[in-house]
This record gives sequence, C-alpha cells and structure tokens, in this order.
Amino acid sequence: MNKIHKTHRDENSGESSRTFVFEDEGHTLGNVLKSIICKYPDVNFCGYTVPHPAENKMHFRIQAAKSVRAIDVLRRGLEDLERVCDHTIDTFEAAVAKYQQKESK
Repeated sequence: MNKIHKTHRDENSGESSRTFVFEDEGHTLGNVLKSIICKYPDVNFCGYTVPHPAENKMHFRIQAAKSVRAIDVLRRGLEDLERVCDHTIDTFEAAVAKYQQKESK
C-alpha cells in the first residue's frame, strides 16, 4: 500500500503551500499529476522531484493561491487523474472489442 506524507510548509503561506512525499512512486505518477495540477488556475507552482534513484519516493510540491489548501488541490488532481485513467481503459476496451468483432467476421 502506497503512503503519502505531508512534509514542509511555508510559515507565511499556511495551508496553501505543501510538499508531499509519495512512497513507492516516481516519475510515472509525478509527471502526469504535475501536468494535470499545473493547469488549475488557482495553482501558482507545481513540481516534483525524485531525490535519488536508490530511494523509492517522490517529493511533490504544490503552491496555490492563499485561499486554497494544497491538500485539496492534490485530492482534486488525483481524482482528475483517476477519471483520465478510467476513460483510457474504456477507450482501449472498446477498441479491442471492435477489433475482435471485425476479426471474427
């Protein structure tokens, strides 16, 4: 089971800026999640790092507008990513079914 830990916060920004540490994750999740979250208008900065290849963790940084909590931005990003994955699976399965139907004729 993967774990997410909240780490550093800026004293001046409160809940709007956070770095989260994802255990057992890396570039695959980091890049796509960053791409989704960067498009949100209330996000000032979003990025990730994988500190070292020997460490199986990813640091994910969100800096949002003062009125928005970083944890809520992360939750929204993960939910949007889940919807993208569901759509991808549905599209793939429909294409496979269409191909199999075509081949069986």
